[in-house]
Amino acid sequence: MPRSRSSVVAADVEKQLLGVWTLASFHSEFRATGEKKAFYGERPNGYTIFTPEQRMMVMLTAEHRKKPDSDEDCIAAFRSMFAYSGIYRVEGDKFITKVDISWNETLIGTDQVRFIKFEGDTLMGTTAWMPDPNTPGHPEFRGVAIWRRVKTP
Repeated sequence: MPRSRSSVVAADVEKQLLGVWTLASFHSEFRATGEKKAFYGERPNGYTIFTPEQRMMVMLTAEHRKKPDSDEDCIAAFRSMFAYSGIYRVEGDKFITKVDISWNETLIGTDQVRFIKFEGDTLMGTTAWMPDPNTPGHPEFRGVAIWRRVKTP
Protein backbone atom coordinates (compact mmCIF):
# COMPACT_ATOMS: atom_id res chain seq x y z
CA MET A 1 0.00 0.00 0.00
CA PRO A 2 1.50 3.39 -0.98
CA ARG A 3 2.29 5.88 1.78
CA SER A 4 0.14 9.01 2.01
CA ARG A 5 1.63 12.36 1.07
CA SER A 6 1.54 13.46 4.73
CA SER A 7 3.52 10.38 5.84
CA VAL A 8 6.10 11.01 3.09
CA VAL A 9 6.42 14.68 4.18
CA ALA A 10 6.74 13.62 7.85
CA ALA A 11 9.48 11.12 6.91
CA ASP A 12 11.36 13.88 5.03
CA VAL A 13 11.11 16.24 8.03
CA GLU A 14 12.26 13.47 10.40
CA LYS A 15 15.28 12.87 8.16
CA GLN A 16 16.10 16.61 8.17
CA LEU A 17 15.85 16.77 11.98
CA LEU A 18 18.25 13.89 12.64
CA GLY A 19 21.55 14.81 14.22
CA VAL A 20 23.03 17.38 16.56
CA TRP A 21 22.14 21.07 16.49
CA THR A 22 23.83 23.93 18.35
CA LEU A 23 21.95 27.01 19.51
CA ALA A 24 22.57 30.19 17.52
CA SER A 25 19.98 32.37 19.28
CA PHE A 26 16.92 32.29 21.51
CA HIS A 27 14.40 35.00 22.34
CA SER A 28 10.86 35.44 23.58
CA GLU A 29 8.42 37.43 21.47
CA PHE A 30 5.34 39.09 22.98
CA ARG A 31 2.19 38.81 20.88
CA ALA A 32 0.51 42.13 21.73
CA THR A 33 3.54 44.36 21.16
CA GLY A 34 5.95 42.32 19.02
CA GLU A 35 8.62 43.08 21.64
CA LYS A 36 11.49 40.59 21.74
CA LYS A 37 13.43 39.78 24.89
CA ALA A 38 16.56 37.68 25.26
CA PHE A 39 15.87 36.31 28.75
CA TYR A 40 18.87 33.94 28.46
CA GLY A 41 21.18 36.66 27.16
CA GLU A 42 22.38 37.58 23.70
CA ARG A 43 24.52 34.45 23.40
CA PRO A 44 22.87 31.56 25.24
CA ASN A 45 24.37 28.07 25.01
CA GLY A 46 22.53 24.97 23.92
CA TYR A 47 22.23 21.76 22.00
CA THR A 48 19.36 19.70 20.72
CA ILE A 49 19.75 16.16 19.46
CA PHE A 50 17.37 14.06 17.36
CA THR A 51 18.08 10.32 17.10
CA PRO A 52 16.83 7.74 14.55
CA GLU A 53 14.90 6.14 17.43
CA GLN A 54 12.86 9.39 17.62
CA ARG A 55 14.44 10.48 20.91
CA MET A 56 14.88 14.23 21.25
CA MET A 57 17.02 15.93 23.90
CA VAL A 58 17.50 19.66 24.45
CA MET A 59 19.53 21.72 26.89
CA LEU A 60 19.80 25.49 26.93
CA THR A 61 21.69 27.65 29.42
CA ALA A 62 21.94 31.42 29.76
CA GLU A 63 25.19 33.17 28.98
CA HIS A 64 27.46 34.16 31.88
CA ARG A 65 26.19 31.57 34.34
CA LYS A 66 28.32 31.11 37.42
CA LYS A 67 28.99 28.18 39.67
CA PRO A 68 26.29 28.16 42.38
CA ASP A 69 27.74 28.71 45.88
CA SER A 70 24.54 29.51 47.78
CA ASP A 71 20.85 28.62 47.77
CA GLU A 72 20.14 31.84 45.89
CA ASP A 73 22.75 30.89 43.28
CA CYS A 74 21.09 27.47 42.91
CA ILE A 75 17.72 29.12 42.30
CA ALA A 76 19.29 31.44 39.73
CA ALA A 77 20.95 28.46 38.01
CA PHE A 78 17.61 26.61 37.84
CA ARG A 79 15.91 29.66 36.32
CA SER A 80 18.66 30.26 33.78
CA MET A 81 18.32 26.98 31.91
CA PHE A 82 15.98 24.38 30.58
CA ALA A 83 16.48 20.77 29.58
CA TYR A 84 14.18 17.91 28.71
CA SER A 85 13.96 14.76 26.63
CA GLY A 86 11.31 12.48 25.22
CA ILE A 87 10.05 10.63 22.18
CA TYR A 88 9.06 12.91 19.33
CA ARG A 89 6.76 12.62 16.35
CA VAL A 90 6.37 14.84 13.30
CA GLU A 91 3.02 16.26 12.20
CA GLY A 92 3.16 18.61 9.23
CA ASP A 93 5.29 21.65 10.06
CA LYS A 94 5.86 20.71 13.70
CA PHE A 95 7.38 18.11 15.93
CA ILE A 96 5.81 17.11 19.22
CA THR A 97 7.88 15.70 22.08
CA LYS A 98 6.20 13.64 24.82
CA VAL A 99 8.44 14.65 27.73
CA ASP A 100 9.62 11.78 29.94
CA ILE A 101 12.49 13.54 31.79
CA SER A 102 13.01 17.22 32.53
CA TRP A 103 14.88 19.73 34.70
CA ASN A 104 11.39 20.92 35.67
CA GLU A 105 9.09 18.11 36.84
CA THR A 106 5.99 19.99 35.66
CA LEU A 107 6.89 19.19 32.03
CA ILE A 108 6.91 15.40 32.49
CA GLY A 109 4.05 13.84 30.58
CA THR A 110 3.34 17.00 28.58
CA ASP A 111 3.52 17.41 24.82
CA GLN A 112 6.01 20.10 23.82
CA VAL A 113 5.07 21.40 20.37
CA ARG A 114 7.57 23.20 18.15
CA PHE A 115 6.70 24.67 14.78
CA ILE A 116 9.72 24.28 12.54
CA LYS A 117 11.23 25.72 9.41
CA PHE A 118 14.46 24.68 7.71
CA GLU A 119 16.79 26.91 5.70
CA GLY A 120 19.82 24.90 4.66
CA ASP A 121 21.63 23.85 7.84
CA THR A 122 19.52 26.19 9.99
CA LEU A 123 16.47 25.11 11.94
CA MET A 124 14.00 27.58 13.45
CA GLY A 125 11.79 26.20 16.21
CA THR A 126 8.91 28.25 17.61
CA THR A 127 6.60 27.44 20.49
CA ALA A 128 2.87 28.09 20.34
CA TRP A 129 1.62 31.34 21.87
CA MET A 130 1.13 30.93 25.64
CA PRO A 131 0.74 33.05 28.79
CA ASP A 132 4.08 34.13 30.31
CA PRO A 133 4.06 33.05 33.96
CA ASN A 134 7.11 35.25 34.71
CA THR A 135 5.62 38.57 33.57
CA PRO A 136 2.92 40.46 35.53
CA GLY A 137 -0.42 40.19 33.75
CA HIS A 138 0.78 37.05 31.96
CA PRO A 139 0.86 38.42 28.39
CA GLU A 140 1.02 35.90 25.57
CA PHE A 141 4.47 35.10 24.24
CA ARG A 142 6.30 32.47 22.24
CA GLY A 143 9.87 31.25 22.29
CA VAL A 144 11.93 31.36 19.11
CA ALA A 145 15.11 29.28 18.83
CA ILE A 146 17.52 29.26 15.90
CA TRP A 147 19.71 26.15 15.64
CA ARG A 148 22.64 25.35 13.33
CA ARG A 149 23.48 21.80 12.35
CA VAL A 150 26.73 20.51 13.87
CA LYS A 151 28.92 19.14 11.12
CA THR A 152 30.42 15.74 11.82
CA PRO A 153 34.17 15.38 11.28
